[in-house]
Amino acid sequence: MDLERALGLIAEVPDFPEPGVLFRDLSPLFADADGFAAVIDALAATVDPGTDVLAAVEARGFLLAAAVGYARAMGVVLVRKPGKLPSVAGRVDYALEYGTASLELPSGVVRPGQRAVVVDDVLATGGTVAAACELLEKAGATVTGVSVVMELAALDGRSALAGRKVSSLLVT
Repeated sequence: MDLERALGLIAEVPDFPEPGVLFRDLSPLFADADGFAAVIDALAATVDPGTDVLAAVEARGFLLAAAVGYARAMGVVLVRKPGKLPSVAGRVDYALEYGTASLELPSGVVRPGQRAVVVDDVLATGGTVAAACELLEKAGATVTGVSVVMELAALDGRSALAGRKVSSLLVT
């Protein structure tokens, strides 16, 4: 399946998780083997050579980064929501387009000097990805890029990631 057709599998769900929000649901894409493979191949191609580790943002980023990590023979660091880790290296609170949230980095999984790419499904306001980048950098990693399936241009998430290389397979 070609990438354009694969990206066409993404569903739009109005008024979720609250009125006025148009949620992009990648579940139909994940459920389609050929579509999922096309997206993983395209995401893997965005990861610069010399990258040491992928940082996956909970939860859909886990699926994407794990598959890209396998395809590129790279490790994956799971950036988690609070309360999921037995040992926390750091925590960052941030704003979403429809509320606030926090992310945590597990202790002992990022080595100083590692080159990391953050992988997630959707870049909206940029708060989630910026928080993941901040956690990695506080742990001593260098964030060399951000790779997402979809970017919601109207929410201007790139402004929260100024100076970072951002690769989006689809910009809407």
